Amino acid sequence: MEWILENLPHILELTLDHLLLSAPAVLAAFLLSLPLGRLAVRLPRLREPLVGGIGLLYAIPSLPLFIVLPLILGTSIREPLNAVVALTLFGLALMVRSAADAFGSVEEDVRLAAVAVGHSAGGRFLTVELPLAGPALLAGLRVVSVSTISLVSVSAVLGVTSLGSLFTDGFERGIVAAIVAGIVTTAALALVLDLLLVALGRVLMPWRRPVPRRSASRSAEKGAA
Repeated sequence: MEWILENLPHILELTLDHLLLSAPAVLAAFLLSLPLGRLAVRLPRLREPLVGGIGLLYAIPSLPLFIVLPLILGTSIREPLNAVVALTLFGLALMVRSAADAFGSVEEDVRLAAVAVGHSAGGRFLTVELPLAGPALLAGLRVVSVSTISLVSVSAVLGVTSLGSLFTDGFERGIVAAIVAGIVTTAALALVLDLLLVALGRVLMPWRRPVPRRSASRSAEKGAA
């Protein structure tokens, strides 16, 4: 505990570095998954090849991918961009299937009704399909966020600063407190981000909020009257 208190500013700095690597990757994976998931629903024959093929990206070992990407991107091996791109690919592998399932859960009758009332393709997507697919998309996004925060630590082996640096330094110098601090802080960061996503979902999708019992009983009484 003494070591943690003495190095608290350093731990907070690494936490910020960890967040700056994971947050862009989670956001990029989410945004890229939306058109791919919708395409998988609109073209059923391509669904399994598309979703399955992208899902195979998660089978790639993370450390070799971190090493190979600099050769493809033309960056140095310690460049944070490599970690963000790799994490985006892993997140996309998880998120595309969730997006396809989410958009697939929207009933065809609902889409046809939106067309009948005059919605354009873009308007139908933004005002009908996306809100209805929102709960399933949020569930997939929460899985991706936790997975990404966990995978960021691997980049520390290559010298990219993150909470994983506490693991590598702790093992090299035999400081158990550093390893424990890295584990606890990583788990705490994943929990905080997950809670933020839940709160954001409640704000953006207020119709998912549970109806208070008193309000529900009053509505039932009015209906009976």
